[in-house]
Amino acid sequence: MRESVDARHKRVLGLVRERGSVRVVELAARLGVSVETARRDVATLAEAGRLRRLHGSVHWPTAQLSPHEARLARSAPATAAAPAAGAAQSGLVLGMVVPATGYFYPSVIRGARAAAAALGARLLVGTTDYRGEEDTRRIETLVEAGATGLLLTPSWGIEGPDQDALRELIALPVPAVLVERRIPTGSRGADIGRVGSAHAEGAASAVRHLAALGHRRIALLSRTTHTSPHLRRGYRAAISSFGFAQDDLSPLDAAGPGGFDTFERDTDRLLELAASDGVRAAIVHTDADAINLLQRLTARGLRVPEDFAIVAYDDELAALADVPLTSIAPAKHAMGDTAVRLLLRQLTEPDTRSAHIELLPRLRVRASCGASTTTAG
Repeated sequence: MRESVDARHKRVLGLVRERGSVRVVELAARLGVSVETARRDVATLAEAGRLRRLHGSVHWPTAQLSPHEARLARSAPATAAAPAAGAAQSGLVLGMVVPATGYFYPSVIRGARAAAAALGARLLVGTTDYRGEEDTRRIETLVEAGATGLLLTPSWGIEGPDQDALRELIALPVPAVLVERRIPTGSRGADIGRVGSAHAEGAASAVRHLAALGHRRIALLSRTTHTSPHLRRGYRAAISSFGFAQDDLSPLDAAGPGGFDTFERDTDRLLELAASDGVRAAIVHTDADAINLLQRLTARGLRVPEDFAIVAYDDELAALADVPLTSIAPAKHAMGDTAVRLLLRQLTEPDTRSAHIELLPRLRVRASCGASTTTAG
């Protein structure tokens, strides 16, 4: 019985996986087919991201290239995609796992997609809805679909991965880059590449901006998220450098992301400080909570920015508030772009050093702080 194309492709994948790399002429001999047939099989599998072609040889996507092969890979021109199949130019397929496709992550995904397309790769995205048990399933699905590298934002707790999650991360079958997640210093796997926001510096820049406008009592109110510990660190450092009193109202006892009851209680506390204790400015995370604070201040007869200044942290919704909110905007699009480029460097230059990259957020000045909207810091 004549062998089907799918069956032959499975044999090709099995041989290359076993050997790591093999020349096409040798592959043809092992398969018992013509060299031209072997080339067609390799081209099809490479376009799907299942294999990597290089000057007469074929490589398993995660196989380490020799220095000579790596130089050839860097200098080789991208091959044209087959338009009907929609395959990427390089044939590389990357996977991305994010906890959600709403709030914060859409811009990260767009940045990653744009970078992948520009570099001739295809990006597949899976979401977990912040359910830790879905991380493994999504990763397995993406690898089975041909992903040769992964961008990961796991649904870990705020304190980082537990030991089981850490073991799974270290044992991944393909290279990975963490996005907006970090492994605690000193833990195994802390050298895994990552790209994220310099949230502490973002909070510090908000303090500096409000201090430059004359504020001496500046509160921090942050819902419990993966971002909040870094905001607290940057806020406290900047407040201390000015010698101001700390008015950190962020929840400290919430069991996990959210902390709604505690957060609402601390919002009430901020309103009390605004009415009676000289606090006339606040940095608020998230945007939705900053808008809620604006509405509650207005209900109490306090005007923004005349009586109270607000700087929101995230810049997802800040510009849409009744009084457009000055905000600190993490570099989300650039984060996705940078993560893809770091991952592709790891794939094409296996000897390259891992990197931890933090991108500085940007201050976007609007009406809620009382400064001219033409200024920025």
